[in-house]
Amino acid sequence: MQLKKVSTVLAVTAAAGFLLTACGSKSSSSSSNSATSGNLAKSQVLNWSENGQDLSTLDPSLAIDVISGTMINNSQEGLYRLGKDSKATPGIATATKVSKDKKTYTFTLRKNAKWSNGDKVTAKDFVYGWRRTVNPKTASQYAYLYSGIKNADKITNGKAKPSTLGIKADGNYKLTVTLEKPMQYFKLLMGFVVFFPQNQHAVEKYGKDYGTSSSKMVYDGPFKMTGWQGTNSTWTLVKNNNYWDKKNVHLTKINDQVVKSTTTAFNLFQSGKLDMATLSGQQVKNEKNNSKLTIRKSSRLNYLEYNQKKVKALANKQVRQALSMTLNRKELVNNVLGDGSVTPTGFVTAGLAKDPTTKKDFATENEVKASVTQNNAKAKTLWKQGLKELGKKKLTLTLTHDDTDQMKALSEYVQGQLEKELPGLTVKSITVPYKTRISREVAGNFQLVISAWQADFADPISDLGIMTSTNDYNFGKWQNKQFDAAVKTANSTTSTKKRWEALATAEKTIGTDQGVAPLSQNVVAQMVNPKLKGLVYNTAGINYNFKDAYMAK
Repeated sequence: MQLKKVSTVLAVTAAAGFLLTACGSKSSSSSSNSATSGNLAKSQVLNWSENGQDLSTLDPSLAIDVISGTMINNSQEGLYRLGKDSKATPGIATATKVSKDKKTYTFTLRKNAKWSNGDKVTAKDFVYGWRRTVNPKTASQYAYLYSGIKNADKITNGKAKPSTLGIKADGNYKLTVTLEKPMQYFKLLMGFVVFFPQNQHAVEKYGKDYGTSSSKMVYDGPFKMTGWQGTNSTWTLVKNNNYWDKKNVHLTKINDQVVKSTTTAFNLFQSGKLDMATLSGQQVKNEKNNSKLTIRKSSRLNYLEYNQKKVKALANKQVRQALSMTLNRKELVNNVLGDGSVTPTGFVTAGLAKDPTTKKDFATENEVKASVTQNNAKAKTLWKQGLKELGKKKLTLTLTHDDTDQMKALSEYVQGQLEKELPGLTVKSITVPYKTRISREVAGNFQLVISAWQADFADPISDLGIMTSTNDYNFGKWQNKQFDAAVKTANSTTSTKKRWEALATAEKTIGTDQGVAPLSQNVVAQMVNPKLKGLVYNTAGINYNFKDAYMAK
């Protein structure tokens, strides 16, 4: 999901990701009760902040960025909720039955789940929400995640009606999902917001305004949203008294605000006005011995994307390779960012998944070193060859990026290195708000752009899937037949060995062809109030789950 994704477009498959590794039946409430017994502060108000990213939508079908995903994940709920270490904890589903051929899933839904408008949450809400998402008229960028569910591809391609999707309600509390083939990561998807139920009454009542403000939405999660008019940078999550497990939700209010400057955020934290502040660069070094500093691992990748459809020069492989080879990722993460970020090994982030056969980290095992290694001499040679093929002696490119501290630092380094090492190249920086950068990427209105993607779930396909030639998140329109074929095989084979071999081929192909230029793999450095307990953080998908969080005495 883009920050994964859209770029932060949210990120693909943003379930950014939201990763289920098991369908557990044990409620998280018991652990919550024991952990908080007698330890609750009188005031259960949390003051939170978002690092420079605006909230785009509350519509589960249209959310593509991390902030929207986080707000939806905490104010709404699907079949399962991701707990600690991405373990599935009870959501609307109380039991799951899987057929022997692993192509039919039957979910039993709880009878005490309600929407904030008083309606019951039923199996029909899932049927309606899923059909709405795959309907081409909705234009959901995450509809591709439904691929593998019966008739989903036909529906998204306009060749079948949404009513033929492989999902059926058997009364109010039985839901059956039919797959076209076994999907090894199907359960991972069920915790992702694009698979959440939707209240038909609310969708039809608000029409085109559905999800565009906190008042144009209904909620079935631990919290309700208030105070967001669609463009403002502050809002509040308040405890949802209609939530089925409200007795185990301790926070009564979460005040959230967008803070674009990490300096401002740190000052607000120091003065007690924030309980969490994201840091960057020198701030992290300054506070390295502070017990309030928390470093969180992340599956988010920052990368340079080339608009290969609109800029002929960027469709040239040698030009792309030359641009990438001027960049020293070690210098970038250590000296420019300095926030604990690590050098990337490729498009799939390190630590996301292990090959089940070799037991090795997928990303490091399939690294194409030349795609992430500085080589100025070779870069100059490739640059010269590329320009000659294009019949050019010089080139001017624009570099679009967010207006956050981190993205500004990234862009300044990239711009400086490219102009320094590649003769005849001029790079013009374009600084825009996060939401504007996303909209420009979606419209293809860029030449070079610093994008970001965070895996939606703990599987390489969550990253690789967005770079196929037909995927909406492939903003630069990179095309490679070998890559597309490998991803198709990974999505269709029933053999675990063949699937991971295909994924490896895809990762090596995008690296060799320099489909994008990986820049840095993020960590999140935060100052956190030590009184905040029970917060669940996961590295992929939706990072934050506030359900069990509380302020201690």
